[in-house]
This record gives sequence, structure tokens and C-alpha cells, in this order.
Amino acid sequence: MALVALIVFAWGLFSARLGRADLSAPIVFVTAGLLLAEVLHVMRLDLTPESIKLLAEVTLVSVLFADASRVGLRQLRADLGWYARLLGLGLPLTIAAGTALALWVIDGTGFWPALLIGAALAPTDAALGASVMTDPAVPARIRRLLNVESGLNDGIATPVVMVAIAGTLATEGVAAHGVGGALVDLAIGLAAGIVVGTVGGRGLRMARRRGWASEDFAGPAVLALTMVAYAGTLWLDGNGFVAAFVAGLAFGHFGRRDGAVEVYYVEQTAGLMSLLTWLVFGAVAVPIVLDGADWRFVVYAVLSLTVVRMLPVAIALIGTRLSRPTVAFVGWFGPRGLASVIFAVIALDELPGEADRAVAIIGTTVLLSVLAHGLSAKPLALRYAANLADTPDRPPTAQLPVRGLLPRHDGGGPFTRPG
Repeated sequence: MALVALIVFAWGLFSARLGRADLSAPIVFVTAGLLLAEVLHVMRLDLTPESIKLLAEVTLVSVLFADASRVGLRQLRADLGWYARLLGLGLPLTIAAGTALALWVIDGTGFWPALLIGAALAPTDAALGASVMTDPAVPARIRRLLNVESGLNDGIATPVVMVAIAGTLATEGVAAHGVGGALVDLAIGLAAGIVVGTVGGRGLRMARRRGWASEDFAGPAVLALTMVAYAGTLWLDGNGFVAAFVAGLAFGHFGRRDGAVEVYYVEQTAGLMSLLTWLVFGAVAVPIVLDGADWRFVVYAVLSLTVVRMLPVAIALIGTRLSRPTVAFVGWFGPRGLASVIFAVIALDELPGEADRAVAIIGTTVLLSVLAHGLSAKPLALRYAANLADTPDRPPTAQLPVRGLLPRHDGGGPFTRPG
């Protein structure tokens, strides 16, 4: 525990310096976990499957709520068509393409496990391309497009992942976890999330207006609201992840002020949990992925990060008048990261013995993405900015938060963290 805490503190000291050297938080913490556990043998994480799943679930819940709550719907109306295209058309096409690729490349993969792979690898993670998200040379609209997409697509993909897990269980004779039951769970989660987020958001706004709420405790209160949405929905036999995501959307609409410190607190908590998850991924999952390496997994990973992502994005953005370099840039910076890892951990716990191959494929893809997108972010951002030097859409200096993994910037704007 002391060693893990020291690594987190060291990242806090040198995160900006390492970021300028193209070393993102996922790269640093995955490498640290792998080196300390497998090379230097100075750290042994005796984690049970239950504890790993708990870490994964708490991390996903915090990330889903934080990502959803910071999306200011009023500020996004200008480019709403872009977001609708990527999330309403591009994301389903990516899931379908990833599913079809799994059926084609991996022999003996059934439909439900293939859907699990395709859906788990569909969400993107802006943290792996952090240099892009904070580079003022990249147009602000493009950075915002990538940031909002990564903030919402994991929540949208979550129901598909849960249905795929339920379908896999059903094919194994576990009737209690059928697809119909999963859909009911999703409906309960949707309703519970709306209620918790709306009541919590309106309640906090009223308490602030009447002077009841202390600003010093606003952050922990909203973090507790996140857990209310998740754990309360589980108590109702619903899907807690969907509830956390929907509650974040509702809270952001009804209760959040622009730059509200309570949302920043949740983002920071989610960021800390994300760092620990990446460390565990490097120490526990990467050795398993390397030991079970298969050339078909590598082929799938390469195609998943290129064709499966970039072609749906190109189709979704037809008619937007975006230039080809812009479409290619948006398509490439769809890194797979934290959400995919957490989905894999959940599948491994829910499907013992049935999810090993799916988890290996997901892990291989994420590992490749951590390296490819993390190292290419800054060079490609500079090259892309050079190609747009003569365009009228010059970026302002406002910076975007990336899941609490980056130091705060005070550039103003709806996505800037509060001071």
C-alpha cells in the first residue's frame, strides 16, 4: 500500500513534466505495475477476484457519473449534430463491426461473446490521448468533440455489455440471467438514475439558494449521491451502472453550476480510482495477456483500433463538411482504455471460465492502444494542427479536463475545472 501510494504521489509531482514527454497516466501506471510486479518483484498484489471487481465497479460508477454530469447540454447545442452522429450512428456501427470481426477472426466464438468483445471495445478513453485534449494547437471544437464522445459512449455501451453477458449466461443454461431479465434491469436503472439525479440536483440547488448547504462538504455529498444511485439501484435489482450514468446526466442538467466544485471533487476521485485500476491492470492483467498471446488476438486488436473505429466514424461524419484530415484525426483518436478494462473485469467475474478469451482479446487491444495512442498523441496533434493552419477555426486556449488525470488549467470555458 505504501509503494502504491508513493507512485500516486510521484505522479502528482511530475505529471505535467511527464505529459510533455508524451507519457500519459495509463502508460506510466501500466508500466509501473508490470515492472514492479513482474520484473523487479518488489510488489505483489494479493487481490482476490472480488476485490478487483469492487475496484473496477467503483471506478466505473465514478467515471460514468463524472463524465455524464460535466456534459453541459446547453453549451453543446452548436455541435449537437456531430455528437448525435458519432454516438447515434458511429458507436452502433463500431459495436456491430467489432462483433462481426470477432466472429470472423476468432474461431468458435459465439454471438454473445462476440457482442461482448465488440461492445466492451467500442467506448473510447480521452485520457490515452491526453496531449490532444490539452494541446491548444488543436481546434477547440475538435477537442470538445473527442472529449464529449469519450465521456458519453461508455455509458451508452454499458447496457449492450450487460445484455451480452446475460446472453452468454443464458446460452450456458443460466436462465435467471436471460436477455429479458437484463432489459428489465436496464429499465429499472434508467428510472432510478432519473429519480436520483433529478431529486439530488434540484435538492442541492435549493439548499444552496437557501444557504443550507456548506460548500466545504458539497463534493463529498455529490460523491455519496453517486453511490446512492449505484447501490440503491442494485437493491432494487436494477443495473447500477446505467443508473449512475443517467443520474450524472440528470444531476448535471438540474443541479450543477458551471465550474461547480462538487463535480470537480467527483472527477478527482474518479481520477484516483482510474490510476489504481491502471496499476492493477499492469501488475495483474498484462502478464496474463502476454502469457496467452495469440496472433489472432493481435490481428483483432490492430483492426479494432483502425478499421473498426475509423470506418464507422467516417460514415457517421459524412455530410458534416469536415475535412478528410479532421475525419481521419477524429477516427484515429478513439483509444480504448479504462471502460474496456473494467468491462473485461466484470465479465471475468460474471462468466468464470467463459470469458477468458474475450478478456485476453480486450486486454491485448487496450495494451496496444495505451502504447499506440499515448505515444502518437502529441506528434499527430502537431501535424494535424499544421494542416489546419490556414483554416478560420483557430483554437482558443481553454483546456478540457480528462477524467481527473491531468493537472488543472485555468483557461475558462464550460469544460474548465473550477479554481
